[in-house]
Amino acid sequence: MPKYVIEREIPGAGKLTAEQLKAISQTSCGVLSKMGPQIQWVQSYVTTDKIYCIYNAPNEEMVREHAKQGGFPANAVSQVATIIDPTTAE
Repeated sequence: MPKYVIEREIPGAGKLTAEQLKAISQTSCGVLSKMGPQIQWVQSYVTTDKIYCIYNAPNEEMVREHAKQGGFPANAVSQVATIIDPTTAE
């Protein structure tokens, strides 16, 4: 299944409290459960003013629909072409 990186511009994201992050996560999971198993949230990285999310989904449209239903920004959605890590150098 294709993997996507979603860039969400959220000013002050790095200052969100644990409770706020929990609420955002619960909203996301609620939308995902309604959309079915074909879209999966892998993990997210919170930075100062953005959250970068990794999703598995059959297409970009489904990723954008999740954002719409959840009320999340999806400023950029990019399909991952290849994954590399330190073992790639071996």
